[in-house]
Amino acid sequence: MKKVVIYTGPLCNYCSAAKHLFSKKKISYEEIDISNDDKKREEMIKKANGARTIPQIFIDEKHVGGYVELKDLENKGELEKILKN
Repeated sequence: MKKVVIYTGPLCNYCSAAKHLFSKKKISYEEIDISNDDKKREEMIKKANGARTIPQIFIDEKHVGGYVELKDLENKGELEKILKN
């Protein structure tokens, strides 16, 4: 299984939904809370090609996007393929 990283912040419903989706599917992930860490925030923005919203989700350094994009992959049945290939 590939490494999943989620950049998050407090009181973020989309962050919670993304984490819930991964947990429901028994997919482990690393959570990076950017709310009090400017270096991690800048790291996220750089890796996400300028995206500043949270969550920002990465699978093996590949930028997936936010929760909407993650859910779209799940609905199309593509999430498992990305995680296994």
